[in-house]
Amino acid sequence: MTDFAPRYPVTPGIDFTKVPFGQTPSQTVGPYLHIGLPWPDGPDVVPTGTEGSIDITVTVYDGHRTPIADAMIETWQADAAGRFDHPDDPRGRAEPTPARFRGFGRAVADSTGTSTVRTVKPGPLSAEDGSIEAPHIDVGIFARGMLERLVTRIYFPDETERNFSDPVLSGMDPRQREKLIAKATPTGYHLDVVVQDSDPNGDETPFFDL
Repeated sequence: MTDFAPRYPVTPGIDFTKVPFGQTPSQTVGPYLHIGLPWPDGPDVVPTGTEGSIDITVTVYDGHRTPIADAMIETWQADAAGRFDHPDDPRGRAEPTPARFRGFGRAVADSTGTSTVRTVKPGPLSAEDGSIEAPHIDVGIFARGMLERLVTRIYFPDETERNFSDPVLSGMDPRQREKLIAKATPTGYHLDVVVQDSDPNGDETPFFDL
């Protein structure tokens, strides 16, 4: 016999209108993300008007290449100097560059499946093996039907040399590598994310196992 137990108490015969609600596998993020997850300045990694700020836009597509209009993304990144204001940074804590840089963003997709985060381009940063990682932004993808977030990265098209030597990109197949490099836009950079493709060599975005 196993120790299985339902996540929520089961009371046979009770009036269903009085049963407390609980999360089910299909009720992950999707249309329910608006219940407590977003906050007003979530997309603002830096305050409005910050010098050098850019817009990072991410459009999330499902396996049929249909935009997921109720997706949500989270971003986290180093600051413009390639530093983290965190005690676990082996170089020690550093004041953020620019000031009031938060390092973390959360944005909800619009009707086109596109989420927008206002931030600054991160600097290159040291990897654990002593190599230098190209500037990049980590991205978490949340959407309906996903029990676990998907994690990927955004690299920048104007960092050719650094991208070439980046310890992550340099270990990837060229076609997969290109899927992580954003396109420049008038206000920043954009990346399309495809969450599923039955063809292993198809359009699915590379995701990281953390």
